[in-house]
Amino acid sequence: MVAASILGAVPALAHTTGNAFVLLLPTGYYLAGGTLAVAFSVVVAFFLPARIWTSLLRQRVDLGAVPEPPRVLLGSVASLLLLGLIAAGFLGNPDPPANPLPIVFWSLFWVGFPFVQAVCGDVWSYLNPFQAPYQLLRRLTGGRTFAYPPWLGHWPAVLAFIAFAWFELVDLAPDDPDRLASAVLAYWGVTLLGMLLFGGETWLARAEAFTLFFRLMAALAIFRREVGGDGRPRLVLGWPGTRLLDQPPLGFDGICFVLLTLATVSFDGLSKTFWWLALGGINPLEFPGRSAVMELNSLGLAGTWLALLAAYLLACGWNRALAGRLALSIIPIALAYHFAHYLTVMMVDLQYAARVASDPFGLGWNLFGSASLYVTTSFLTTYSSVVMIWNAQAGAIVIGHVIAIVLAQVMHAEQFVGNRLAHLPLAALMVLYTLFGLWLMATPVAG
Repeated sequence: MVAASILGAVPALAHTTGNAFVLLLPTGYYLAGGTLAVAFSVVVAFFLPARIWTSLLRQRVDLGAVPEPPRVLLGSVASLLLLGLIAAGFLGNPDPPANPLPIVFWSLFWVGFPFVQAVCGDVWSYLNPFQAPYQLLRRLTGGRTFAYPPWLGHWPAVLAFIAFAWFELVDLAPDDPDRLASAVLAYWGVTLLGMLLFGGETWLARAEAFTLFFRLMAALAIFRREVGGDGRPRLVLGWPGTRLLDQPPLGFDGICFVLLTLATVSFDGLSKTFWWLALGGINPLEFPGRSAVMELNSLGLAGTWLALLAAYLLACGWNRALAGRLALSIIPIALAYHFAHYLTVMMVDLQYAARVASDPFGLGWNLFGSASLYVTTSFLTTYSSVVMIWNAQAGAIVIGHVIAIVLAQVMHAEQFVGNRLAHLPLAALMVLYTLFGLWLMATPVAG
């Protein structure tokens, strides 16, 4: 039956290379089966006592003591690597697939690194490229800082993520090496300025978009570091999302940020569908380029975010306390959509990354013997590999929603005792969003 549903692979512009593919899932059984699976998990989560879920989620396995990574050294190396990538963006090959900056930023950093966080924990705290130059500049400037205004909250991070999302999804050439290098350098400078004014950890925790996003992803990690009874760090294996149970409720700014991360990847998929392009009167088979949809996509990105925010708040009954607590349960869904949407992009762009690593400045080098690597998409042309990819994408969406539903049930039971029905509208919204996500994966997209 799956074989009869194969629709073929449709070319689509990736964020960096323009040579990846977006696969189409079979519409019938995947949509129905995935949605029903999530709906069934709502029933199970509701009728199984929350204390059982809590006991299960709190289980963990101690894997032993681990050494503390050299934070200063790793941060310094990351800073030097970032400067090298910026230099490559300005001075290297102007062709995006042959320049390391677009490959590293879009494919390894934005697409791939959230999964590292979601498996291994907060690796970003060791590879953060802002800390080392901040420490150096603080010594030079005397280290005086100002109090961070409480009213600012996470709004600088929200604005920064909106700007990033617009640059990724709407800007005419986000993968142009020179253009991207200018954007990265400007953001690096603004971040260092904020850290110098308000303190490094304060700015990173409150106002820096990627640190905030990566820390949320790290809260899903199955591997994490905990301090043992002897005061030494230990590696622990646990269920995904357990750390979200210990997070304090989010304010309205935090709610906006979490839903913005989900809206961004959702609109990325929506903006390429035939349905969306038809709204702008564009023939998807003769797509004229980004310049023709800049206004449409700008409105669509903002509209998707605001519509999702309104739907979420409505599902929470406009209860600020409930919305702030349950917003954390959205994070597994955001990661699931990230995985499903970018899986095939990553499979292609990793090959470009291996090739460009041997010749980062386009000078004819072959440092690792991979400069002449032939980038292939042959894994998208065989039945077995295509079925595996489709199942992984659909499975990620379903599993992400199931984890979110279980977390929402436990979070609600721990903080709002007595009204077990209050979170069911949110569960219903998650079921509908599952259907929406699977439809996005199945519907035709413009090439």
